[in-house]
Amino acid sequence: MHAGLASLALALGLAAPAAAQPVLLATIGMIGDPAQRMAGDCVSVEVLIGPGLDPHLYQARPSDIARLRDADRIVSLGLGLEGRLGSVLERVGAAVLGAHVPADALLTHGEAPDPHIWMDPALWSTTFPALAEVLTEMAPDCADSIARGRDAEMARARALDAWAAEALDSIPPTQRILLTAHDAFQYFSHRYGLENAAIQGISTESEPSIADIDATARIATERGVPAAFVETTLNPRAVRALVEAAAARGHALEIGGSLYSDALGEAGSGAETWPGMIVANVTTITRALGGTVPPVPGEVLP
Repeated sequence: MHAGLASLALALGLAAPAAAQPVLLATIGMIGDPAQRMAGDCVSVEVLIGPGLDPHLYQARPSDIARLRDADRIVSLGLGLEGRLGSVLERVGAAVLGAHVPADALLTHGEAPDPHIWMDPALWSTTFPALAEVLTEMAPDCADSIARGRDAEMARARALDAWAAEALDSIPPTQRILLTAHDAFQYFSHRYGLENAAIQGISTESEPSIADIDATARIATERGVPAAFVETTLNPRAVRALVEAAAARGHALEIGGSLYSDALGEAGSGAETWPGMIVANVTTITRALGGTVPPVPGEVLP
């Protein structure tokens, strides 16, 4: 506020208007959710690609251009996740969280890095210091509270990881095979000792082929897998075709439920936060594959 106007406001007993919070625009909810808890009231966090939307296929809309232009900072995951949006994010100078993951911790699909690192809570939490650093640059007066928020989120990730391991360890050894539509669960399976089998690769740019579906049906039949899972960001027809292909081979494959892979859930779904997303997935997978879900510790969910 101009000094003269500020003096007049004080003389009249009026409070000077608070400065607007800086805006952090995260490409996906799995970044925006922990960022908002770290930031508290110091930074306003918005998400570009919302619930139910596939970041692999997302294209910037006219309204997004204004949001990208007006944000004080933009944070993306990188590693090829925001495929069609990648060149735009590069031009606007988005911070890339994937660049802070140790190279030897990254999994690949063919020659491409697998970007779905949020599926491993322990690995995902290694990006939180870099995220907190961006927030601190935006709101330096809040450095201490952001640091406390960072530490709280890292502790939450440790508790989430321990709970998930306990739940998934209860699945019988012969049923520890995760059949999904696309390969978003490689980190998840690697972390928790499941065998990962998806109809198609890490990108959803193309439709799975009949050969892909038949090969996966053969695995399901030969291994006696009880269930396959659809994903909330993808059309379920590929998994339904998998169920039919398994039935043609004499195997009754069930659809075990819906998993959250590339986006958080809608408000009220229970998966509208990143920890809630992992809890929902672990619960669905564990029950469908014959395990037992332990109570969720209070410190896991926000």
